[in-house]
Amino acid sequence: MPGQKPTAVPSAPADPLKRTTPRSAIYALLEACHGGNLTLASQYLDLRKIPADQRGTAGPERAKELCSILDRDPQFEVDQLSNSPQGNLQDSLAPDTENLATFHLKGQTITLQMQRVSLQGVSVWLVSGDSVLRIPQLNALAGESAFEKKLPEWLVSITFIGTPLWTWIALVLLALLLSLVSRLLSRIVIVIATPIVKRYAKSLQAYRLEAFTEPLRLLLSVAVFRACMEILAPSALLRTYLLNLMALLIVLGLASLVMRIVDVISDRVTSRLDPRQRALSYSVIPLFVRFVKICLFCIAILIVLERWGYPTSTIIAGVGVGGLAIALAAQKTIENLFGSVSVIMDRPVLVGDFCKFGSQLGTVEDIGLRSTRLRTLDRTLVTIPNSVFSTMTLENYARRDRMWFHPTLQLRRDTTPQQIGQMMDAVKAILEENPKVNAGGVPVRFVNIAEQSFDLEIFAYVLTADGDEFVKIQTELLLKILDAAAKLGVGFAVPIQESLPSAHDEH
Repeated sequence: MPGQKPTAVPSAPADPLKRTTPRSAIYALLEACHGGNLTLASQYLDLRKIPADQRGTAGPERAKELCSILDRDPQFEVDQLSNSPQGNLQDSLAPDTENLATFHLKGQTITLQMQRVSLQGVSVWLVSGDSVLRIPQLNALAGESAFEKKLPEWLVSITFIGTPLWTWIALVLLALLLSLVSRLLSRIVIVIATPIVKRYAKSLQAYRLEAFTEPLRLLLSVAVFRACMEILAPSALLRTYLLNLMALLIVLGLASLVMRIVDVISDRVTSRLDPRQRALSYSVIPLFVRFVKICLFCIAILIVLERWGYPTSTIIAGVGVGGLAIALAAQKTIENLFGSVSVIMDRPVLVGDFCKFGSQLGTVEDIGLRSTRLRTLDRTLVTIPNSVFSTMTLENYARRDRMWFHPTLQLRRDTTPQQIGQMMDAVKAILEENPKVNAGGVPVRFVNIAEQSFDLEIFAYVLTADGDEFVKIQTELLLKILDAAAKLGVGFAVPIQESLPSAHDEH
């Protein structure tokens, strides 16, 4: 009916035994078996093809046998099963069927499967009824390995997480052996590679080469350990724990390797920078490298969590909300950070530049991530937040290609027009004779007839950007102008200062 609110569709009830996906069902089965709760473990089997009066005893026995079979199979991995409630829809099996494991024993190939069934209105995954009937046959074919028959009984009978004691001892010794051997191999590699690197990659520093060996050593050790697991064959549950741990180590090892490559690239970029671009090498590049490393680490963690079966989309959504809250709380800090990036990337000034900022003059001493520090002519240190500094009008004197020579000569009012013309010619000749001066078209101009003087304006450029050299050339030019004025008998106007009458004069 129009205006009627739609009724909410009730969500499907969750299965308390975690049988919603093939992976979670088998994982819970193994946990129940290794925890000694075989009655619980039997609830992950479809026992409908076993007579009802035998299910109470046959169910736990079949669950125990299945757990033993999966533990003995080094090829079986829980993580290879689908973690979707619908199962793997890409295989050639029926939609509600999944392969659990395939065994090749004594010339026979036996495949165990899982079936999606409905129990009390809840869809759950169980080991199929046909597969349950095959479990005793598989258990008889598998039996105890020939190697275990030769070991003392206590090394086989004592188990932890379904794994015999001898396997635990072998795994620990293997880990220790790989640690020692990989350390020795890494040192040998460094000794061999160091002279080669110095010859063909001089920019790669020795400590960077050593840093590369650590992640490579970790990855090699994990790969060898994984291969040896096929021989030692820990239980399916312990194998799952170890594979999750190795996934963490492999992803972190690869991320660490990429981080080392980022460090090498940053070293190359820094070594090619102009020394005056110190702010870029000391602030922005380390910040960018740190940001890249954090991103790599976060991506690695997300990959590991995805491998472990956690919902990464939910985690990313939570991180996004938290990041927004942090950004709002640190608004000023972020504003200064972007201001520093703007100043450093646009480079209106560099460290060491003499500039005019606002109404003050000073030399830039440092451009940091939060603020810029300048040394004024009074030798005081001014600190300006980068969010403000990036919006200021900056006049950078260090970027001048030449310096303006622009004095005004105020000749006395008794100077004749002939003397003014001669003075203008003399000044023009002085400017044109100096190779460091660009006189231009009209370097001397008669610009004003003032109350007490005739004003001559000099407009020329000194071809230097060095302030000290400019002062020397300016002094030389002014002295020559004074000398020319003396020869021509031209005097300069001096403002008359009237003194106040003294008390003696008043009397």
